[in-house]
Amino acid sequence: QVQLVESGGGLVQAGESLRLSCTASGSIFNGNTVGWYRQAPGKQRELVASITSVGSTVYSDSVKGRFTISRDNARNTVYLQMNSLKPEDTAVYYCHPVYASAVWGQGTQVTVSS
Repeated sequence: QVQLVESGGGLVQAGESLRLSCTASGSIFNGNTVGWYRQAPGKQRELVASITSVGSTVYSDSVKGRFTISRDNARNTVYLQMNSLKPEDTAVYYCHPVYASAVWGQGTQVTVSS
């Protein structure tokens, strides 16, 4: 069974940056669009960024211009560079194929203090 492992979260102050990584144990990312999702306390999980197998990207309005998604297909890894972080970015962040089935990982907590 493919495992998704997210890392790189932490506690930062507003305006600072973090870089998240997500590695798949198998080849689930190959040929698939992969997304970064986040879930804040009491809110539904939302898709904030996605990247196709050829590198085309889409961002939600809330992170556009601040976050950058990228991927390393050879390493089965997807990244999320998060700049100019805001307190409203506080959430657990997950990666997951957008159109394929997989078990969700544990996520990585991002906390932004004001």
